[in-house]
Amino acid sequence: MESGTQAARAEAARVGEQQFVARDYRPGLVTHAVFFRFADGVTPEQVAEVGRRFHALAATRREDGEPYILSIVSGEQQSSEDAGHGFEWAFAVAFASLGDRNFYVGRPVVETPGRYDPEHDAFKDWVAPFLADVMVFDFQA
Repeated sequence: MESGTQAARAEAARVGEQQFVARDYRPGLVTHAVFFRFADGVTPEQVAEVGRRFHALAATRREDGEPYILSIVSGEQQSSEDAGHGFEWAFAVAFASLGDRNFYVGRPVVETPGRYDPEHDAFKDWVAPFLADVMVFDFQA
């Protein structure tokens, strides 16, 4: 079975990277759900800083200066169903199209500078030492 990254790379190659990240590429509400399991020893203050920086991404803009993230909401795992699989925090990022989601996700699918959000790319590098595991699940309504 093809991985999500492999499938996305194939789609980007098929339609072209510029179209793949275009605002109007496959319009419709997209939810990008991200689940974090924090590394041992991460403090509550560090968790709060991760949340603050993640939410700050909502203010980022595309190269034309326009916002492209509709919203970011988050919360601590509270399910009583014991189905959290050890993940402690979830973030849901909403986009108006798959193109906007693709611009946000960027590398390793989109490699050309200017065709992905450099602030989100920097956040991924910054947050990595705080995390034991990450799970991402995207869907389009």
